[in-house]
Order: sequence, then structure tokens, then C-alpha cells
Amino acid sequence: MSRPRIVIVGAGFAGYRTARTLSRLSRGKADITLLNPTDYFLYLPLLPQVAAGILEPRRVTVSLSGTLPDVRLVLGEAHGVDLDGHSVHYTDPEGDPGTLGFDRLVLAAGSVNKLLPIPGVAEHAHGFRGLPEALYLRDHVTRQVELAAAAADDAEGCAARCTFVVVGAGYTGTEVAAHGQLFTDAQVRKHPLRAGMRPRWLLLDIADRVLPELDERLSRTADKVLRKRGVDVRMGTSVKEATHSGVLLTDGEFIDTRTLVWCVGVRPDPLVESLGLPMERGRLLVDPHLQVPGRPELFACGDAAAVPDLDKPGRGGSGGSPPERHSTPMTAQHAWRQGKAAAHNVAASLGAGERRAYRHRDKGFAVDLGGVQAAANPLGVPLSGPAAGAVTRGYHLAAMPGNRVRVAADWLLDAVLPRQAVQLGLVRSWSVPLDTESPELARVPGRPEPRGDGTKTPEDVMKEQDARQDTDATQDTDVVRDTGSPTIVAGPEARKRVQEDDAEKSGAAQHDEPPGPVKEEDIPEDPAEGDS
Repeated sequence: MSRPRIVIVGAGFAGYRTARTLSRLSRGKADITLLNPTDYFLYLPLLPQVAAGILEPRRVTVSLSGTLPDVRLVLGEAHGVDLDGHSVHYTDPEGDPGTLGFDRLVLAAGSVNKLLPIPGVAEHAHGFRGLPEALYLRDHVTRQVELAAAAADDAEGCAARCTFVVVGAGYTGTEVAAHGQLFTDAQVRKHPLRAGMRPRWLLLDIADRVLPELDERLSRTADKVLRKRGVDVRMGTSVKEATHSGVLLTDGEFIDTRTLVWCVGVRPDPLVESLGLPMERGRLLVDPHLQVPGRPELFACGDAAAVPDLDKPGRGGSGGSPPERHSTPMTAQHAWRQGKAAAHNVAASLGAGERRAYRHRDKGFAVDLGGVQAAANPLGVPLSGPAAGAVTRGYHLAAMPGNRVRVAADWLLDAVLPRQAVQLGLVRSWSVPLDTESPELARVPGRPEPRGDGTKTPEDVMKEQDARQDTDATQDTDVVRDTGSPTIVAGPEARKRVQEDDAEKSGAAQHDEPPGPVKEEDIPEDPAEGDS
């Protein structure tokens, strides 16, 4: 009898925990495949510290193949699921289509940046959901400070470059603003030529307080720390329009800035919507056992699933309407614990163990505000200051599935050494657009982009590649020269022949263009366009 095939889509908090737990439960009696665009698990809560130069990027990543040796890793982005055919269609990093068959499927695709219909935001703002976006923000902020220092005689331009706007005062936005203020202050402190520069961070939200989803005592602590540090906290205010030179606020004020960080929230990955199954606010409806009703082979967890909160039972409906349903919020805590429950229930569906309903009671929250400051309430006990900072960092070290020593070492070095404020220029503005279904990947010229509905079949991918090749062949005919040969060539072959001819004539080494559907017109004339 063949071993059951289990496919897990996504390696975030839910997907990684599912794979790790299933690997232990199956004991080699099942084929477990993990489909993910990257080869690492990203510990998202520490991402603001990467943007602020405290942690190096690899510190917040955990190798999937290194920590899940009994799980087959397939690199790719899922773009379609055939439930009747028990198969998942995906596209690998080089644009080639692939298919995975399954007996059990766990959807843990996670979430992407939440967009609002505000003019200019999609064009001028950047999100904060993946490592490329954190690296871009780190470089961009450093670049703005350096450009401002170089043009100190232009007071207005200098002030605009030193103004940073963060929209969204939840976990991510609050931590980005808190760490960002310290990061920019460190870049102007002790620099005689930057003595007159005053970095300014604004934190906006339509809510009436910072961290509206948490206890009011934590909100007050965070608000106090931010304001004391110099962050301009504006509640009840958001962005009405974004332009290249600044943002227009809902109160009518125009803020000159070159930086707009979008931390408004997240929305489930569009993949789940393409299934055509019952949804709740974009999330796939599941039962308390994380199983999709009517589909015994399909499970979902994390941000992609609307999991009923058994600790908050819905009220009975009136007039024959169904009872109100409460779902667990989209947080890392729930995703991590749902992954474990999903693994046990998948194993139970294959005859190993018993099913268990998902139930979780919060044991507290922790918000890192930079330096020794934090806001936390472990086991319901509100803490602030250094005590909260120690609890917060201890919690993160305990929660990380790897890299604990490296993270602790970086924290120690940051405490005794100045931060390195250098920009590497590895991630450009155009490669991390806000409107993307893959925030964990930087956009690469020539990579096939999904359609608006989030679905794409292998045939679509091949058609796009063929269309690009046809376009290349048409546009490149003007580079063909008379080389004395009666053979007429066009497209990439013509370009290659011209390069070879030039190399022979000049004696210099020439390099062919990268393989694949990469075209010159896909690359901006000025790669730094939009970074200023």
C-alpha cells in the first residue's frame, strides 16, 4: 500500500508548524511536501529590527530544509487547486509550471498587504510583510538621510527627506515607527555636518488609540514612549491621497515626504478565493477541527482560514437567521497554534490519533518599542520599561524555531556598538510594489505576474513566455547587421551574433544576456526611480 501524500501550501507560522508536527507524527509513514516561494521560514515579529539595522536579515529566517529534514521542499507559488483531481498547480522561481498530487491538502498560504482605494497609495507606498520590503526600507531611510545631509542648503527638501510617514498603528506600524525614530536619530547624532537635521516620524491611524486591538494599558504605554521619543502620533487621521512629493491627510494637511510605509493590515492570500468555497471576509470557512466542510481531504489554518473561536460563541440569530459566528483574529499566535492542531487532525484523518478542536486562550502580548522599551502583559500582568523589554525579547527567543544564539549576539552587539548605517542597494523601489501577491519575493524583470484574480494555470505561464519571446523577436530585428552571411536572423539570436561580432572586433570579453524572458524594456531606465 502506497504512503499517503500530504501537501502543505505555505511555510509561514501555520504552515511551518504543521509540517514540523506532521513530520514527527508520521514517523516516515507519509510523504509530506511543503510548497513555498522561499526556502526559509520568516519570523515576522522581528522584521522591524531588520529594517532598523539591529538584526541582519538571515537572523530572522530559519532554513526549511535544515529544520525539516523529513519534509520534501518544493520552491514555487501555488496558483490553482484542483480539488476533484487532488492536485495543486504552481510556478517555480524560474517560471516553469508544476503539479503536486495529494491525498490531504493543508492550505496555509498566509496573507498579503491590505489595499484601500486611496489615490496614489499603490504607486507611492510600500508594505512591510516580507524580507525584501524590510531591506528596501532600511536602504531607503538611510539614503534619505544621506541625501538630506548632502543638500542641507535646501531646507524644504531636507525636511521632506527627513520626514517618514507610517500608516497603521497596529503591531507592525507601531514597532516600525518606534524603531525607525531611533534608527534615524542615531544617523544624525554625533555628526557635526548633520547637527541641524531633525528626523521626523509620523504614525497615523483612523482608530482612536495606538494598538487598538490590545488592552488600553498597553496602548497608553506605547503612546507615551512614542511621543517621548519624538514620534508624531496622530490618531483619527489617515491618508487621503499620496503623491511623489508627499501625502494629503484626511484633516486637509499636506505632509512633504519621500517615504510612505503602509501597515494598515493584511488580507488573506487570493489563492483561497479561487477555490470557490464558502468564505468569510476573504478567509476560507473551516470547522473547529480546521477542516473544510464537505471536503474531508482539505484543511486550512492561519490567516487563510476563518477558524471559529470556541471561547467566543456567537449569539443566536433572530428571525430564522443563522447565529453570529466569531472567528479567531489573524495573528501569529493563532497561526502557530493552529498549525499544530491541523497536523494532529490531518494525522487523525489518516488513522493516527484522534481529532482535536482548536481552542486557544491568549497568554499575553508583547510589543517591542526599541531600545529597552516595550509594552507587554504576560499572563495578564501589564509591564512597561526595561522589564517589559526583557520579557519581550525573552519571548521572541523562546518562540523562534532557530537562530536564537545569533539573534541574541546581534542584540548584544547593538547594545555596545554603533549601528552600520550603509545602503547596499540590493532591493529597489520598483521591485517591492505594494500591490503584490508575493511580498516575500522581490519582483524580478521577466518573472510572470499573476492575474488580478490570483489564479494562473500552467498554460497561462507558457503563453506569457511565448508572447515575450515573440515580442523580443519582433523588437530586436533592428539590431541585425550585414555580416556577409545570406542567413537572416532576428530576436535573441541576432543580439547574440552582434555581441559576438563586437567582441571579435574589440578583443574585449562580452557576456550574453541572462537566459529566460528578460527584456531590456522590463528594466527601468533609472533603477533608482521612485526611491528619492
